[in-house]
Amino acid sequence: MPELRLDADAVAKTIDLLCRRVEERFPGAGLSHVARELARIAAQTRETAAAIARPILTVRVAVAVLIALVTMFLAGTFASLRRPREPVEAFQFIQVLESGINDVVLVGAGIFFLVTLETRIKRRRALAALRELRAVAHIIDMHQLTKDPAWVTGRGEKSSILPPREMTRFELSRYLDYCSEMLSITGKIAALYIQSFDDDVAVAAVNEVENLTTGLSRKIWQKLMILYAMGPEAPAGP
Repeated sequence: MPELRLDADAVAKTIDLLCRRVEERFPGAGLSHVARELARIAAQTRETAAAIARPILTVRVAVAVLIALVTMFLAGTFASLRRPREPVEAFQFIQVLESGINDVVLVGAGIFFLVTLETRIKRRRALAALRELRAVAHIIDMHQLTKDPAWVTGRGEKSSILPPREMTRFELSRYLDYCSEMLSITGKIAALYIQSFDDDVAVAAVNEVENLTTGLSRKIWQKLMILYAMGPEAPAGP
């Protein structure tokens, strides 16, 4: 059975369609600019995720050369050792053994650092991109923050401090639904980074983004449930 994978092209097409829907329903709105920014990030993610999946040949060659040099140095050091002519006292033997163990540990730590260098470089790139996605999720949440269903029920009072509330119930439901879709897509974009990069830290960061978008979307759906409980409203749209 073939492995199921998230298609970056399909994600990009979904975002493009969502952008056109937002721009048609709310032309000039700030949410449309956020949608276009999300589309830009998705296109950039496709390239970045592909770059992360590819091996960094220069790093691998450099690491292989350094490990070979360290191995040759250790081999030369062991080859130069000579058995002492006089008996070695127990205290001296313990000192030599301790020094040898320390050297082996240091060499092992150095080799481990070199071997994991490529992973750490890729991880840093992935985490930087995921930080941007977290920021986008919070920006989307800021756009829906003041969209209160109470205003379309007639229970809210106008204020000069808050922006004018001119949306109908249908328009408000569309706006909130677009925000929820954008949050869901943000989580899908994050998942693209770990499809070909199996790193525990990156996976944990992606899970954090997905949990964030799910939690923010849950708040939006609480508002939508209030609107849907009022019954259907006429105009249909994209």
